[in-house]
Amino acid sequence: MWLLIAEAGVALFLLVFIVWWTMYLPPKKRDDEDDDPPAPPP
Repeated sequence: MWLLIAEAGVALFLLVFIVWWTMYLPPKKRDDEDDDPPAPPP
């Protein structure tokens, strides 16, 4: 019985860890985004 509880605890920990990891990752920067915005025309 304790083995089932331990396995359920590990599964719950993995689920929470994966959700936390994906929620707080910074958004990936795309290649077409420049560091500086384009200058306005004169």
